[in-house]
Amino acid sequence: MSRVGWILDQGHKLGHIHFFFIIMLKAGIVGLPNVGKSTLFNALTKTRKAEAANYPFCTIDPNVGVVQVPDARLQPIAKLVGTSTIIPAAIEMVDIAGLVEGASKGEGLGNKFLANVREVDAIVHVVRCFEDDDVIHNMGRVDPIADAEVIMTELILADVESATNQLQKNEKKARGNDKDAEANVSLLEKLMPHLNEGKPANLLEMDEDERSRIKSFCLLSSKPMLYACNLKEEETADPNSNPNLSAFQEWASKQQDANCCVISAKMEEELSELSEEESKEYLEAMGVDDSGVASLIRGSYDLLGLASYLTAGEKEARAWTFKKGMTAPQCAGVIHTDFEKKFIKAEVVSYDDLIEAGSMQIARENGKLRLEGKEYIFKDGDVALFKCNP
Repeated sequence: MSRVGWILDQGHKLGHIHFFFIIMLKAGIVGLPNVGKSTLFNALTKTRKAEAANYPFCTIDPNVGVVQVPDARLQPIAKLVGTSTIIPAAIEMVDIAGLVEGASKGEGLGNKFLANVREVDAIVHVVRCFEDDDVIHNMGRVDPIADAEVIMTELILADVESATNQLQKNEKKARGNDKDAEANVSLLEKLMPHLNEGKPANLLEMDEDERSRIKSFCLLSSKPMLYACNLKEEETADPNSNPNLSAFQEWASKQQDANCCVISAKMEEELSELSEEESKEYLEAMGVDDSGVASLIRGSYDLLGLASYLTAGEKEARAWTFKKGMTAPQCAGVIHTDFEKKFIKAEVVSYDDLIEAGSMQIARENGKLRLEGKEYIFKDGDVALFKCNP
């Protein structure tokens, strides 16, 4: 959910406070117990906040961490404008305790966990693909497809109960000629058979109005989902060597319309403890080029429907988070609420065009720096300077 923060306006008297909006959406890390959720959370946030232990329910209350979004564009832009200060975008990651079969009926503190899932904007579902006799598996065997189906079933069962209650409430209102309630009833009656067939709400065929309307129902299975496939460290150089991965990726794509990200939570946790130079040496020794955490964070960011535009000056190079589809004034309001109200125009150049030009001045001379008005839809990687009324 959008958070409101505040800054001191340096152009006014000390203490004159203005509000600005930071778009900080939450991605919840879920999965069965002992699949590597807390280990992954530790790596993502580079903290020891989540207690990683080899038994179910070692995480009771959700742990929350702010995770920086890797952006390779910031360093070149900072160098171009001559600043050493870089501020990346960020998202919030929530480590939610392991769900188990029967969670929708309260098994294993299920009600509490499902309530925590309901509060996040997207789901990162960790599935265990690695074999290790020393790490207990809650289901007694390693089968990522079966594990994922258990979790999805619990989310769908919780949605069936929620949708049934909402249908009853809206039917009462609809009898009083409430047009909005009538539309809700129509959608819920279409949704119920779909859920009862064991299909998640996000796979229901809907028109634009229905897709907007279903958000108000706060259904768990309607949340966008990314699967994090947890492998052994030695499997990261050749993920296809894992006997479970290929079949799971195919299932996720065909049955859930979901993407997968390959990661070794244990390896990432070890990397989080090393210096940048030590990390490079470690990755080389493992035969991999990049950290799986970077692609997982970027995948989560995209899953939330987020993108970044960039600003650069002597003080800092910074990535600002915006929801895809936002207009220029709305993006200006991400920096400062007054900017949206007083927006005049924005000077915009794409990152690639700016780097090729080597400076804003040359980009302007080459006709790559554009003046955009209130209707302009911002794109990921736009470098912007906003012009606003005083």
